Amino acid sequence: MGAGKVAAAKIAGILNYGAKVVVVSPRAIREIKDRARAGKITWHQHKFSPSDVKGAFLVIAATNSSEVNAAVFRACQARRVLCNAVDDPKNCDFFYPAVVRRGLLQIAISTNGRAPALAARLRRELEHQFGPEWSSWIQHVGKLRRDIQRQKLSVKTRRRRLLELASPEAFRSFLRKRTGRKSPNPSSAKHRRK
Repeated sequence: MGAGKVAAAKIAGILNYGAKVVVVSPRAIREIKDRARAGKITWHQHKFSPSDVKGAFLVIAATNSSEVNAAVFRACQARRVLCNAVDDPKNCDFFYPAVVRRGLLQIAISTNGRAPALAARLRRELEHQFGPEWSSWIQHVGKLRRDIQRQKLSVKTRRRRLLELASPEAFRSFLRKRTGRKSPNPSSAKHRRK
């Protein structure tokens, strides 16, 4: 429910998981209109009605009206449909974490709906800390892990090798090989001052 910037962000996220998305709102921003025209979502151009949640598995109330969001939540409760009212913890069955995605690496931050702005700030900070190189690193670690698991090793040796594989030193070595130059040592004084 809702078709503004917040709704657009939620839509983009759930479309990645193959959801069939239906948007209910009298007006919509261009991004949502474009998705509807392309057939990626369905847009019902009208005000919310409790019947709009019928048959839904999950509903996100992302309107700019706390009254409408509360009405959406009540309609969902009556029909046993999961509901998240954005930035409104009392009208939620679940909370969306702020997520940093780097390929297969996903880091989720949640304040259980109490401080969404803080979760968003922490996500931005982690996006800088975990750059795009982490996507390749995860792929690399996964391949080496499979190789280690195929070997006939004692449990102790396997565990030691897997821990070495995930170490900061192994990450720095990976970066050096990719870039062909020396990577910074995170424990150096220069790095600590940043």
